[in-house]
Amino acid sequence: MSLVDNIIYNLPEVSGPTQKRLPFKEKLKWTIIVLVLFFILGAIPLFGLGHNALEQFEYLSTVLAANFGSIVSLGIGPIVTASIILQLLNGSGILKMDLTTHEGKRRFQGIQKLLSIIIIIVEAAIFVVMGGLAPPPELAGTAVYMQLQLILIFQLFLGGLIILFMDEVVTKWGFGSGISLFIAAGVSQSLFVRALSPVKVAGTEFSVGAIPAFFQALAAGEPGTAGLMVAAIIATAVVFAIAVYAQAMKIEIPLSFGRVRGYGIRWPLSFMYTGVIPVILVSALMANIQLFATLLESRGWPILGTFSNGVPQSGLVAWINAPNIVGRIVAGNVVPSDIGQALIYMLIMILGCVIFSVFWVQTAGMDARSQARQIMASGLQIPGFRKDERILEHLLNRYIHPLTIMGAIAIGFLASIADLTGALVSGTGILLAVMIIYRLYEDISKQHMMDMNPMMRKFMGGE
Repeated sequence: MSLVDNIIYNLPEVSGPTQKRLPFKEKLKWTIIVLVLFFILGAIPLFGLGHNALEQFEYLSTVLAANFGSIVSLGIGPIVTASIILQLLNGSGILKMDLTTHEGKRRFQGIQKLLSIIIIIVEAAIFVVMGGLAPPPELAGTAVYMQLQLILIFQLFLGGLIILFMDEVVTKWGFGSGISLFIAAGVSQSLFVRALSPVKVAGTEFSVGAIPAFFQALAAGEPGTAGLMVAAIIATAVVFAIAVYAQAMKIEIPLSFGRVRGYGIRWPLSFMYTGVIPVILVSALMANIQLFATLLESRGWPILGTFSNGVPQSGLVAWINAPNIVGRIVAGNVVPSDIGQALIYMLIMILGCVIFSVFWVQTAGMDARSQARQIMASGLQIPGFRKDERILEHLLNRYIHPLTIMGAIAIGFLASIADLTGALVSGTGILLAVMIIYRLYEDISKQHMMDMNPMMRKFMGGE
């Protein structure tokens, strides 16, 4: 066994349940516990923090499920970054792992955890050393300043580890994954604040919340501001409606029980086959690029682009930033370069979603072979066809490969359009939250149905 295998097989991990199936109430309990803990950690400020240069990037914090300045300032960034790196290495053939076997999947997950821990350490050090989250500037050059830097790095490392293990808890003991849960929680919190908060923005007479600000703008006789608020509210509602409609689209393959004649079910294949994972990966990658561009610019190395009041102005970060097209049309100051930037942003989102969607199908066991094996293990078969795994795999490939590509294009298009509408929070964030909550609802409904109907478990091959 190699040194890497020795390390990954001895990493601390959350023990999984001993029973094959967890009860509905048990899963719900752990999901709620982790969610409450996530909000509590987001409210704990970093000890020794004096300068928070990242607080202006609130829109990035929703995608990364982070709260800059708190103990969870890193959010899910390290976990997602590790996943992106491994998927690219494995998909390109540089790192060869057989993900169709239990041992291959275990090794992949172990390497991903080890890489996540390394990235947590690196990002924590970069955030502090490059001034993103720094001690009070008046202490610069003193021994106390260096000590506070080490304390800040340790707190960020600790917070990153807690997020990593909470993700494991949700994956093994709760519903869905911790990454999805944290994103949905962060977006929902931001949306509630942006829509209803009566707290006024510093230097203005208008509230943070769009609804109070709309009525204040009408009372103050400022139709332009009121129009922007209405546009943001309508854009948010439209994104919600489109996301729910798209998530409900699916193809259902009729299957019959080989052991029970005359009974069957429909095996659903969602149009958004890989779900929200590709958008999470692409959005997190873009968010990390913008964060590191900010830190590099603060050090006088604007190699990734420049910013003005937290808004990208040039370089790579400008092209991966979505301009608020709807807001600029309402304000009457849209220019041709905005349209070009919007089209390039849309193209990047779509291509990124397609690439990560293809990789995710292979690494997550969603390919035709894995699905065929799962169907056969459940005692199901397609009516009119011989009960053979190879035939079933061939038939499933007719649906899964096109759905992987078409679903990725659709979700990339929806995410980019959502960002360009200028919704109350990040359009991608809203899209992610709606689709995550919808998928979570489906998982909970399925679990509840199988708990209420023991015969369903027997048909599905459960205990």
